[in-house]
Amino acid sequence: MRTEGGCFCGKVRYEITGEVARVVNCHCTMCRRTSGAPFVTWLVVPLRDFRYLREQPTLLKSSNRGSRYFCASCGTPVACISLDHAEYIDVTLGSLDNPEAFKPDSEFFEDTRLGWLGKTGG
Repeated sequence: MRTEGGCFCGKVRYEITGEVARVVNCHCTMCRRTSGAPFVTWLVVPLRDFRYLREQPTLLKSSNRGSRYFCASCGTPVACISLDHAEYIDVTLGSLDNPEAFKPDSEFFEDTRLGWLGKTGG
């Protein structure tokens, strides 16, 4: 399986060449603040199956356990690597060329989910 994506302006491009392990909606406050959205949907991908094709994104060390990556030109959040599962990279679903191809299968940090949001799938 091959999937591509990138930032809004096109400077950061990437490809995923293997299977996606999970697709999750994360409701943590850090995801909300760094994305400006009520939650972020992540594709969890083995790091070995991910590579950047153009410019490297900018690093934001968002915690002592996590690093987030975004385009320095347009600000698009692209990926996150957490020491909690360092063999994987989390890729923002919204940065995919074809986000419709993936559907979330689980929710993380539901204790901080905004009250007006419904559950996944309805």
